[in-house]
Amino acid sequence: MSITQRKITQILCILFICLLGIITSSQAQRLSLKGRVIDVDTKEFIQGATVTLRGTASGVKTNAAGYFDIEDLIPDRYVMTIRVEDYNFYEQVVVLDESLDLGDIYIVKIGAEGTGAAIQKTIRANNITKLFNERPNFIGGNMIYGIPPEPKKLVGDSYIDKKWNAASILLYRDQEMLEGFRARYNVISNMFELMEPENNLVSIMPGLRIQNIVWVDSTYKVPRYFVNGMDFKEEGAPISGFFEVLVDGELPLMRRTKVILKESNYNQALMVGERNDQLVKRNYYYFLKEKDVFEVPKKRKKFYELFGDDAEKMEGFVNDNSLSHREPNDLFEIFTYYNSQFPGFQPIINQLIGEN
Repeated sequence: MSITQRKITQILCILFICLLGIITSSQAQRLSLKGRVIDVDTKEFIQGATVTLRGTASGVKTNAAGYFDIEDLIPDRYVMTIRVEDYNFYEQVVVLDESLDLGDIYIVKIGAEGTGAAIQKTIRANNITKLFNERPNFIGGNMIYGIPPEPKKLVGDSYIDKKWNAASILLYRDQEMLEGFRARYNVISNMFELMEPENNLVSIMPGLRIQNIVWVDSTYKVPRYFVNGMDFKEEGAPISGFFEVLVDGELPLMRRTKVILKESNYNQALMVGERNDQLVKRNYYYFLKEKDVFEVPKKRKKFYELFGDDAEKMEGFVNDNSLSHREPNDLFEIFTYYNSQFPGFQPIINQLIGEN
């Protein structure tokens, strides 16, 4: 064998070894995504649900036990969708860097009623606390972004919470569920800012597209539920903006945050007063009857009239516990007690949070 032939043979061997390594490495990186689809009401396994990864040819149907297993996937970020006739469309962002078992995924039949009058079961069905605990990229790193204040001009911000909180979102269109985002809400613009945690890209979504949103408060580590005012009426007219549901049930208690511009009263000649304009957040409390919202009365007599035949009983409870219907934390306790008297009541939060 000549020297030239020997060199060619050596080069071919090296290329073959490299190619074999690439193939072996590629095969080693093939991952799987699996889970089980369950009806949130009946807890029955759903057979025949179509599970796909958007933008790919990967897709399977669930078996008789509700299980699906999508194999031969490469590490990447995917948008998984679940479709089944008569059920709400489900969508979830999945970052796949190793084989992943999503566990039980609960979906809701179209038109299913909520356990209370304010929160649809679709948004309740999502176990966002479990989502928060099991996804390490949701823990910590809640970056704070406020409206950059203009010195001597405007201070404050128009967010219910400036921090980015892990969220699940129910859209009006096709009752689509979005997961895997962090969110915050701008009260003045009625816009949600959504961040994808793996790449920190931020997008804007108008509030009129969102029916419900639940996020995990990054300080208290508990879920907070928000519902679109467009689904309710105040004095016969739909409402722009979102209400936070504090107590759900027979007579829900809701909170609405408004942002008010407080103009500067600075007197330059005397050098007294507040130099800056300020954005001030104020909370207002409402109760819900069917689809009509009413502000909680300040007058004592009007307040107890809310409870109808139980007015005397509720007044006794307030007096025995030294509560005041004018104090937000006491108001929360009063409505929690009243709604707990009815079958099926489930508290959604254990304490009033986010009071400004």
